[in-house]
Amino acid sequence: MQFKYPEILWALFLLLIPILIHLFQLRRFKKTPFTNVQLLQKVISESRKSNTLKKWLLLITRMLLFTAIIMAFAQPFFASQTALKEKETVVYLDNSFSMQAKSNNETLLTNAVQELIKEIPDNTTFSLFTNTHVFKDVMLKDIQNDLLGISFTQQQLTSNEIRLKAETLFENGENTIKNLVLVSDFQQRLGISDANTSLSTNVHLVQLQAEANENISIDSVFVQKTIAGTKELTAKLRSNSIVESIPVSLFNGTKLIAKTAAVFKDDSSSEVVFSIPDNDIIEGRIEISDNSLTYDNELYFNIDQKEKINVLGIHQEDNAFLSRIFTSDEFNLSNYTLKNLNYSVLESQNLLILNGLQSFPNALQTSLQSFKANGGSILIIPSLDIQQNTYNGLLSNYRATSIGTLVRSERQITNIAFNHPLYLNVFEKEVTNFQYPKVSNYYKIRSGLSNVLSFENQDAFLIGGDGIYIFSSSLEGENSNFKNSPLIVPTLYNIGIQSLQLPQLYHKLQSSIAVDIPISLEKDHILRLVQPNYEFIPQQRSFAKKVTLRFNENPSQAGIYSVMDKEVALKNMSFNYAREESVLNYMNLDNLVGTSKQTSISALFQNTENDNRISKLWKWFVILALLFIVVEVLIQKYFK
Repeated sequence: MQFKYPEILWALFLLLIPILIHLFQLRRFKKTPFTNVQLLQKVISESRKSNTLKKWLLLITRMLLFTAIIMAFAQPFFASQTALKEKETVVYLDNSFSMQAKSNNETLLTNAVQELIKEIPDNTTFSLFTNTHVFKDVMLKDIQNDLLGISFTQQQLTSNEIRLKAETLFENGENTIKNLVLVSDFQQRLGISDANTSLSTNVHLVQLQAEANENISIDSVFVQKTIAGTKELTAKLRSNSIVESIPVSLFNGTKLIAKTAAVFKDDSSSEVVFSIPDNDIIEGRIEISDNSLTYDNELYFNIDQKEKINVLGIHQEDNAFLSRIFTSDEFNLSNYTLKNLNYSVLESQNLLILNGLQSFPNALQTSLQSFKANGGSILIIPSLDIQQNTYNGLLSNYRATSIGTLVRSERQITNIAFNHPLYLNVFEKEVTNFQYPKVSNYYKIRSGLSNVLSFENQDAFLIGGDGIYIFSSSLEGENSNFKNSPLIVPTLYNIGIQSLQLPQLYHKLQSSIAVDIPISLEKDHILRLVQPNYEFIPQQRSFAKKVTLRFNENPSQAGIYSVMDKEVALKNMSFNYAREESVLNYMNLDNLVGTSKQTSISALFQNTENDNRISKLWKWFVILALLFIVVEVLIQKYFK
């Protein structure tokens, strides 16, 4: 038993006073009986014994009465050791898109907020954070409206980020009990493998569950092919449950231009095809109606007037193979020999291909450096016999690159950097066994640029990045069969495509994106991305003939944005949320380490309340004091 005010127990020493008084009253006096009262001696003796017993009973009753009163004022109670310690509570509330799943006709997030408002005591100070918000050392009344206004986001903190953020919200007191409450549906992408943040933190896992684990999503959209003046636009859908069909609508702006039904296969996937005019500019939106997650029921895309990329070949050797790669539907290809090169056309190009040049005259070196500084891309293919000093004079400006000795030995090109930007989404899997192209002679290259293709001895065949690419060998037929290899098409084509990074059909939000807008921007002008109710200024860098826009955290919401220069719309860009959360693949909490595991917030707080319950006893001592008063009255009245 413990006491809230143990200092009051010192009052128990006051019980000595009535004891002393009682003992003083019971002092024995010697009586001398007279002859005429001798017959009454026996009666007097019996009366005295009865009176002494009554006084002892009253003394004991009154002492017990005062003891009960003193104990009541000291407020005794029973409690566990942890119930008396100071506690800190930090709540992580998951507001990712998967929390849009329904339970009792409300989203999991809405239910979680309502339960938190209901269960958290009004006078309790706590901290709460979501994937996008942080509330430190607050009371419920301070953030109730903010909680009700929390919106869904595609941002998802990892387990490590949750741990680090929670530790910043806890105080440094070693004697406090730290409780971290994780409220989530615990999708697999959350990535929690060990929920313990530290040995001194109690981690409580609350896994919210939807009524039905079903969802249909628009996975992707792409232009499959163009036939006779029309484009075939394909939308891919997927479901994680058995579905026969679902209506799919195609909008251009707010106008419905096509509608069809998606019929699902045995693998719960479906593809629908829309035919649209080839030359139409479309602000597209594909839409379905699904009652589970709503964020993936729309996918935005746009088809603008396609910009052609300007490619200029400067050659002393055969350049005919370039026309088979840089076709007229996507590129404007022109060729010059070094002798008849018009330097004035360089500034309008996006990619320069220097094929088979033996040397770089000073005038060409100066022009190439200016061209590269203004955002252009350069591809260098050496000849069989080069003047190394002119090559090195140019290449030294790019990651300290230099041409070394000529190796006169046949080598096979066996190593492909599959993770290089040139080959992203080119190969379905890493190819390790194919007909390797080869060269007879090549130059050793020293450079800070990364290898794209390498020989079997790890020497570089193609290096590059950031708009500069260099082959270590001539591609002429007498020296190499690389022109006949399937590798040449994606390699050169992607070098050309990346020389002017035009907007794609759509982009994923929260991913690192670079887009080139082919415009000569006036001084002090900046480009903005605009929606009807939202606009922002992206990171941008202006060059002579283009502006490079970079996107990381912004924009934050899906839709079609207009790229604006002042009040002039230059181009449209579409952004969509990533679809990882659409799978509804949840974690098994049995595999996680936690202090407690619950399926509702109310159950968690009920258990916490039971663990911290304090049994107060003062009321029982008040009742006991009243009982002793009654006993004293009865003794006074009935005990003679």
